[in-house]
Amino acid sequence: MSTDPNPFAGTLLGDTIDAVVPRDAAAEQAARERLDRMTKPPGSLGVLEDVAAQLAGIAGSCPAPLPVPAVVAVFAGDHGVHAQGVTPWPQEVTAQMVANFLAGGAVVNAFAAELGAEVVVVDVGVAATLDAADGLLDRRVRPGTADLAEGPAMTLDEARRAVEAGIEVATRLATASPCLITGDMGIANTTASAALVCAFTGADPAAATGRGTGVDDPTLARKVEVVARGVARVPSRPTTPTAALAALAEVGGLEHAALAGFVLGAAAARVPVLLDGAIAGSAALVAAALCPTAIEYALAGHTSVEPGHAIALDSLGLRPLLGLDLRLGEGTGALLALPLVASAARALRDVATFDSAGVTEKG
Repeated sequence: MSTDPNPFAGTLLGDTIDAVVPRDAAAEQAARERLDRMTKPPGSLGVLEDVAAQLAGIAGSCPAPLPVPAVVAVFAGDHGVHAQGVTPWPQEVTAQMVANFLAGGAVVNAFAAELGAEVVVVDVGVAATLDAADGLLDRRVRPGTADLAEGPAMTLDEARRAVEAGIEVATRLATASPCLITGDMGIANTTASAALVCAFTGADPAAATGRGTGVDDPTLARKVEVVARGVARVPSRPTTPTAALAALAEVGGLEHAALAGFVLGAAAARVPVLLDGAIAGSAALVAAALCPTAIEYALAGHTSVEPGHAIALDSLGLRPLLGLDLRLGEGTGALLALPLVASAARALRDVATFDSAGVTEKG
């Protein structure tokens, strides 16, 4: 273990790690007690009771504030590993989809509109030049990563700056929104996600690497081999913050780094962060290695059909709220789980207790 509890002291990353505190145990216990007194059989809301108690612990109050209006931050970046033929989609689709998000034409926009959520797009590493636009935050660290199959995807400094971009965005958005939702866009980003899952959990590349946007068998085999080559350069599973940043720089993506920071920033701001799919799950592994307490503020919106996602959630101890066989990304699965999270919070706030309602409890 590291002898330095915070090797990033004096940086935004270090300050954010220092600002993360455990959930409020007293508020969480008060929520559990209120849930048991509410006009329903104890435990009858199942997992939603855990969500309600977690929200109370996050906020430090019982009941917790409702997690609406939520905001989705779609972090976008390109990947040098695209050159290895791990996806049939051309790299320029990343920038084209950013334009689609900004125009309101993507699935994430439709789901967000249905739920009254805001969508913000963050450029942390798109290879193309993007024009300024409303709803677009320029936090570009570099125009795409290097090829993780051939060497480090980023330098340590670039990885830290990308993490800090996510922290800054989370800090900014948390001032106006009581719930942050992860989104992502980046052609070839499931390759980097699989590599991160293997690096941080020890999973076998063949078990953690999926078909992403739907690749054929030869492409999947090539993708597994590429992941294995990248992970082979990570000497062991990271057990310190320093090793975590090094592994992220070796095989991660710029949007993965920013999403890890987004989780840290949400935790430091004491707001819940609702995780989307495989990209967010692998980024949360990085966040957990940088600051284990930060994961107390995370909820898993769903489990993706990408096999590495379930491995990541199991390692993090997070139970997904939905299982709809989604594999789109963008924040779509997390958005669909938002009504469940909001309903849990509203029930804790609004449902009467047996005493207040004059309802007789069971004998």
